[in-house]
Amino acid sequence: MPTKLNPKRLERYCLSMPGATQSIQWGDARVLKVGGKMFAVFRPPGAEPTSLSFKCDDLGFQLLTELGGFRPAPYLARAKWVNATDSVPLSADELEAYLKRAYETVLAKLPKKTRAAMGQA
Repeated sequence: MPTKLNPKRLERYCLSMPGATQSIQWGDARVLKVGGKMFAVFRPPGAEPTSLSFKCDDLGFQLLTELGGFRPAPYLARAKWVNATDSVPLSADELEAYLKRAYETVLAKLPKKTRAAMGQA
């Protein structure tokens, strides 16, 4: 059963991760970052359309784009980002697991010095 996107809940979840920050970019997009690098982007309710984009590893990108409900994210697909609008064919817990993996994927690529400064050596 599809899960309706709940950007406020997902933003709170992402911001609970160590070192995660949020900025507003490109008009009204909520951009979640770790170490200054993006791992998720939300278009809030009222934006046309409400959407969620996030970083994936190779396997996650392949699985989600084949699953349906997700598509390669515009401008970011070559970097293995997916995009969904309104609802996704995952449970809320599964979606949060993908967001955690997006955070961990970006965190792992940060320089050691940056990770150490965040307490994530």
